Amino acid sequence: MMAKDIKSYFPVLNQEVNGHPLVYLDSAATSQKPIQVIEAMKRYYEFDNSNVHRGVHTLGNRATDLYEGARDKVRKFINAKSTKEIIFTRGTTTSINKVAAGYARQNLQEGDEIVISMMEHHSNIIPWQQVAKEKGAVLKYIDLEADGTISLETVRQTITSKTKIVSVMMVSNVLGTINPIKEIAKIAHDNGAIMVVDGAQAAPHMKIDVQDIDCDFLAFSGHKMCAPTGIGVLYGKQAILENMEPVEFGGEMIDFVGLYESTWKELPWKFEGGTPIIAGAIGLGAAIDFLNEIGLENIEAYEHKLAAYAMDQMETIDGLTIYGPRDANKRCGLVTFNLDDVHPHDVATVLDMSGIAVRAGHHCAQPLMKWLQVTATARASFYMYNDEADIDKLVAGLRSAKEYFNDVF
Repeated sequence: MMAKDIKSYFPVLNQEVNGHPLVYLDSAATSQKPIQVIEAMKRYYEFDNSNVHRGVHTLGNRATDLYEGARDKVRKFINAKSTKEIIFTRGTTTSINKVAAGYARQNLQEGDEIVISMMEHHSNIIPWQQVAKEKGAVLKYIDLEADGTISLETVRQTITSKTKIVSVMMVSNVLGTINPIKEIAKIAHDNGAIMVVDGAQAAPHMKIDVQDIDCDFLAFSGHKMCAPTGIGVLYGKQAILENMEPVEFGGEMIDFVGLYESTWKELPWKFEGGTPIIAGAIGLGAAIDFLNEIGLENIEAYEHKLAAYAMDQMETIDGLTIYGPRDANKRCGLVTFNLDDVHPHDVATVLDMSGIAVRAGHHCAQPLMKWLQVTATARASFYMYNDEADIDKLVAGLRSAKEYFNDVF
């Protein structure tokens, strides 16, 4: 896999920032977009732009075919049984909120338990906090091991017969930890609970087979996997979705509307009220084609190597702390770190002066920051278009930042 060749597909990477060639190490926040995705969306707007499902004219039919074709690409991408199980949303946050507002509100009783982990993104914490307050449910957390991994023994101790929903991220956006989702799902099901998976950091980097891991819901976003912003997916098992009520009402999702009662369309459209995100779905379909051409297995293996190289090189810097598992095979292609006595925002600012883009802050994971006993961290995240030369520039930039702040202060 040649990152240099792949990089040529991404126009935004061919530029200088602050007088230096751009080194983009922030793909966990959002990935860059290949020309294939940009052209697919441009082509739709130039030749096929129309609303879907509603018309019988040629443009309407073409737009509908593209939109529904993208849905089938998603189905194959995650190995769902049917396109009825694929709901287009604005992203992971919207997808999880649909489960909390739809399934959880409908099924939870007072005293029921919702179990999540200490490493979750805010979008997989706050919806459960809100529904737990409303329904009188109990929100519980799976604690982490010292290296930022999840022990299945701890999972077994946390999930009980009172647990009705377990919701865990497949890959941590901070620690990089790859969680044993299949095994957690089995423990959840053995206790009569459903399994919700936040796949935002997994879908761009590794193969997900929803039938194999046997999750009941899976949420992920397009913008982290080479697709545009504003498009995401909620997968749900058909039997569960059939019994769920919509949480958004209006056009597109109805079958019949009377003065006082209405009925809904069949799956998946009953959950897609209003004009859908047509161009975004088409872009997502093009992104899936692009990822399939490169091969998710190749991407995953390559990123493990990058993560290992990055940790080896970064650990040569005195006063640098890396968070998460040290075994590169247990983590995805990101490294979260801190430099002693230098605020992460200052680190990111100095790196930006050299054209190196990293993320700094709490990464929408404040409970995890508290667990790590820090207020913020810096994060370098890699994708298929990065290489060891990018990491060398990062390490050189970190050394410069360390020297700068030591001299100033």
